[in-house]
Amino acid sequence: MRLSTAALLLGLVLVVTGEEDENDPCAYEPLQEEDAGLCKGLDVFYPELGSISCKYVPDCHNYRQKITYLPEPIVKFPGALDGASYILVMVDPDAPSRSDPRSRFWRHWLVTDIKGSDMKKGKIQGQEITGYQPPSPPAHTGFHRYQFFVYLQEGRVISLPRKENKTRGSWKLDRFLSRFHLSEPEASTQFITQNYQDSQGDEAAGGGGQ
Repeated sequence: MRLSTAALLLGLVLVVTGEEDENDPCAYEPLQEEDAGLCKGLDVFYPELGSISCKYVPDCHNYRQKITYLPEPIVKFPGALDGASYILVMVDPDAPSRSDPRSRFWRHWLVTDIKGSDMKKGKIQGQEITGYQPPSPPAHTGFHRYQFFVYLQEGRVISLPRKENKTRGSWKLDRFLSRFHLSEPEASTQFITQNYQDSQGDEAAGGGGQ
């Protein structure tokens, strides 16, 4: 009886303290230093996965498959100003692969006129110029970075020319930013995942795609 009670208490301690098994296959691994530098003040949260900002999507619970069809995440910028408006950009710079990014800056999401008060709460409500497209890295293309940037809009009217809006791939992000005089983002982050059919053992986490 005493042994059972002790085991129960130990289990409760682990739950309360949030300690995890170091060998837990579903542990959320933080990005390596070279990729973590982009993580500045922005949180990306999928209700089923939790916060994956600045992390690798783990290869467990079918998370890498689920993220390919889940609706848009909650993107929260706690430092947003109540009276300001913001632009949210989500891109994949590794299309079709990180080693051959000829379609880089695949545009996954572009929303303008987001109120600062909503941005604080993670409510992405505004003018959706490009509808959300879930991360869908092709099989055997390695790990892909999915990057989020938030820019201060400052009254600018943002739009895409018809030709530019016809395709998501090979988006000239630098030209877009230059056209609307957008400089450094107010906040940014990214997460990394790969096709769910690819075995995690094929590449070391953080390999960045082959």
